[in-house]
Amino acid sequence: MTTTSSSIDPAEVERFGKLAAEWWDPKGKFAPLHRFNPVRLTFIRDQALHRFGRDAAARRPFEGLRLLDIGCGGGLLSEPMTRLGFQVTGVDASERNIATARAHADEVGVAIDYRAATAEALLAAGEPPFDVILNMEVIEHVADPGQFLRTCAALLAPGGLMVVATLNRTLKAFALAKLGAEYLLRWLPVGTHDWAKFLKPEELRQALAGETVTVDGPFGVVFDALTGRWSQSHDADVNYMMTVARDAA
Repeated sequence: MTTTSSSIDPAEVERFGKLAAEWWDPKGKFAPLHRFNPVRLTFIRDQALHRFGRDAAARRPFEGLRLLDIGCGGGLLSEPMTRLGFQVTGVDASERNIATARAHADEVGVAIDYRAATAEALLAAGEPPFDVILNMEVIEHVADPGQFLRTCAALLAPGGLMVVATLNRTLKAFALAKLGAEYLLRWLPVGTHDWAKFLKPEELRQALAGETVTVDGPFGVVFDALTGRWSQSHDADVNYMMTVARDAA
């Protein structure tokens, strides 16, 4: 990939940048992400353990592996990934998000390379490839999802793994993730999501069809209103994750 143009949507960057100070408030506007984090972390850890053959019993099983958290926000995934042993680079287009992430990492004593940048900028600068890339709840906020996915895939090392989490463009997702979450339950600020930008799993596959990668999934994620918890499921009609594995050299 040779293009250095950005797939970033400035309006989306501005929207989330205004909320930067609230990233680490578990009862604030990012409370849904705090509730979502356990199932995301478990999925990422399990997939990486399998991909790299690491010891599940180890305290820091991923020592020696580089991880990119693209669209890292306030660092809700970057910090636990660092504690699992990854050398983490957290990148976000919003300088306010990065400032929040840095401040929190300093407060808790976690060393993370946070940068206000884009995937395109990393690729153009010749950034060394990453063993793992987290592309979590980002793609539905970019201007050009296909370009963004291909750029991220180009940053994967041979044998590397990218985990993508996003929302499916279905009527069920419109009812639950848009109308329900924003207007009825008020879990998210109105305007957080644009249903037209939700991505179907087959569209994600098509965007990477020309890359030397293997795409698996979708792996559904559902919310249980009775327990207040998220869990993995065969139902990928609303939230889902997919894995993108770069072929070994």
